[in-house]
Amino acid sequence: MSDAELLKKLKDPFEAKFVKWRVGATTQDKTQGIALAYIDAREVMKRLDDVFGVTGWQCRYSQVTDKGVVCEIGAKIGDEWVWKANGAGDTDVEAEKGAMSDAFKRAAVLWGVGRYLYYLPNEWKPIKPSGRSHKLVGTPTLPNWALPRKEATK
Repeated sequence: MSDAELLKKLKDPFEAKFVKWRVGATTQDKTQGIALAYIDAREVMKRLDDVFGVTGWQCRYSQVTDKGVVCEIGAKIGDEWVWKANGAGDTDVEAEKGAMSDAFKRAAVLWGVGRYLYYLPNEWKPIKPSGRSHKLVGTPTLPNWALPRKEATK
């Protein structure tokens, strides 16, 4: 497989059902929030399995600070292992596990996985309280360019 074909498979959009949403910035009165899209780490793992095969990629973690972790993702390309790395700090929920998951997903973005989600327009959506935080009311709609061809409408 050529580098261009490999990159295309890594960068392909995920089906809408696999895109999750969280609230980013909120208005002062906490009635609206920016909808931020993300992919679960398991979907990223599946994409890497699908593209490189289950033995064609690996990841490793290192602690950079007492509250931050770096994930390196290596992929076997030809006869050589190529590595890309990124990090994240502890999260509010399950701090260390969240940091590892976020670092993994950020490293995968360097391979092109889910990178398109960063180009979605910022949209203010209604939000409602949920515990100590807020959640979106309803699910935002992805634009056609952010959907696999089979899901895109004309």
